[in-house]
Amino acid sequence: VQLQASGGGLVQAGGSLRLSCAASGRTFSPLTTGWFRQAPGKEPEFVAGVARSDRRTAYAQSVKGRFTISRDNAENTVYLQMNSLKPDDTALYYCSARDGEPIYQSPTRWPYWGQGTQVTVSS
Repeated sequence: VQLQASGGGLVQAGGSLRLSCAASGRTFSPLTTGWFRQAPGKEPEFVAGVARSDRRTAYAQSVKGRFTISRDNAENTVYLQMNSLKPDDTALYYCSARDGEPIYQSPTRWPYWGQGTQVTVSS
């Protein structure tokens, strides 16, 4: 499966952005999908995930209540709505996918990755 992320940009603290990740190459609905981010000099960090069948979601504690992940199987797309952005949210954001139901927080459990989209939040 190929994943194409978009929607990043520069925003002031308190602002919002919506990231999109379009999938192609195979059927999207059997895939659990997620978002990770990586800031300079830091390890990749799980942000959010949505399970393939029951649409169960999971979030990192640092984004809970501010970010919302959703998916549209008809459009083969997963979204990340980011509100109340903070400078600490600045990072390269990656979408990911995996076969199977669990939403793992370890990036090693996700075999499919898109290219990153940069999110920069100014103070």
